Amino acid sequence: MAAAESYLRRALEALFDLGRHILAKGFGEAVIEYKGIGQGLVRRGVLSEKEGELFRTLAGYRNRMVHFYQEVSEPELYEVCSRRLGDIEAMLKTFLRWVEAHPEKVDHSL
Repeated sequence: MAAAESYLRRALEALFDLGRHILAKGFGEAVIEYKGIGQGLVRRGVLSEKEGELFRTLAGYRNRMVHFYQEVSEPELYEVCSRRLGDIEAMLKTFLRWVEAHPEKVDHSL
């Protein structure tokens, strides 16, 4: 369970970092809160309203895993890891499509 929780949290945080970088590098917008990233991405047209809601749900789950970890049960974690990883993959694909469609918004100097 510890390994599943750790890797799921890392995957979610990597997704949030991607969203934060899109806002920062593409639009000059700094966002601190994970849930605020989703709002900014919707406002900038990177995510649809539906995708933004999913992003906020994922952010809320990550926060729950970190701050209320005692409430995350083994069956719940198993359910997320076995049936909901597609949500993370779909969000990643959305980001990649946006980056490909807007190369002028991407900093290639790194």
